[in-house]
Amino acid sequence: MSPDQQTQLFMPFTQAETHTSRKYGGTGLGLSISQSIIKMMDGDIEVKSEIGKGSTFSFTVNIKRKELDKRKTGGMEQSWNNIRVLAADGDSYILNDLKGILEGLGISCDTAGSEEDAIALVEQNGAYHLYFIDWKMPGSSGIELSNKLLQKFPEHDSSLVFMISFAEYILVSEEAQKTDLHRFMQKPLFPTTIAETIGKCLGAAEQDTAETEAVIDGIFEGRRILLAEDVEINREIVLALFEPTMLAIDCASNGVEAVRMFIEAPDKYELIFMDLQMPEMDGYDATRHIRALGISNAKTIPIIAMTANVFKEDVNQCLEAGMDGHVGKPLDFDEVLGILKQYLIKVNGKPF
Repeated sequence: MSPDQQTQLFMPFTQAETHTSRKYGGTGLGLSISQSIIKMMDGDIEVKSEIGKGSTFSFTVNIKRKELDKRKTGGMEQSWNNIRVLAADGDSYILNDLKGILEGLGISCDTAGSEEDAIALVEQNGAYHLYFIDWKMPGSSGIELSNKLLQKFPEHDSSLVFMISFAEYILVSEEAQKTDLHRFMQKPLFPTTIAETIGKCLGAAEQDTAETEAVIDGIFEGRRILLAEDVEINREIVLALFEPTMLAIDCASNGVEAVRMFIEAPDKYELIFMDLQMPEMDGYDATRHIRALGISNAKTIPIIAMTANVFKEDVNQCLEAGMDGHVGKPLDFDEVLGILKQYLIKVNGKPF
């Protein structure tokens, strides 16, 4: 970024690019909000940037470690003082953070920065109750390390937990299913997530999760929608969230592609989720193009805007462009599920 752009970077609704069809998305509020939060925490944020080389953002805050709510640990905390965990990850920061959280729960934790270190600890100390293993270990993979551990302790298959980012899990989920090792803990790691994972490994009840999955399991089987969203991770999140519903989702990475896909198969889709800020053609223009087409389904297919702009004027602009409604970003699963039920599920011939 240029020096002039940097001076305005933390101003609300200010961006280097000003069009909704610009290459990079966003509303111009993220950095302004971040700065406000950081200042409230007696900190500061700064940027170092050079055109053609990139930008580095850094911040400092004063924080105090929060005590874990024991009510969220599945009622198992009294028996955790005897639990031994081996954590293996190539990132020392993650290991130190995880070790601190586990010791705060009264759990003994040994750490290993490589597969060799992990195996050495097992040979030295014997079996552990739980193993937290990074999916991408240095020089190998988490799967390779887990297989070696299972060769030593075949009965410990339920004690293995893979630490993995959400984006990585989307990419490797098929490989993970083939391993029959399906317990994952998403990064970044939070105390409550760690405690819940431990509780599940040690036999804590999973009834609530099972009931939720049963309610949505396969409810949209045979239905298909179009998702127009230029940010890959956002597409991956939507696909993962609604995988249990068996909803078929085709993805477009910009407005031009969304219009083309609809023209090629206008009767294929029952609903379109349309991001507003996309490259080449924004969501407003894409919706107008679709509504103006003299083909089947063009004027009637529900088009729902996806936007972080939730002011009244923004909503009105969506409606004026021909959209039927909007959902806010970041997406709320229940809100999106409600819209899908409204348009895709009919009871006695009427919307759900």
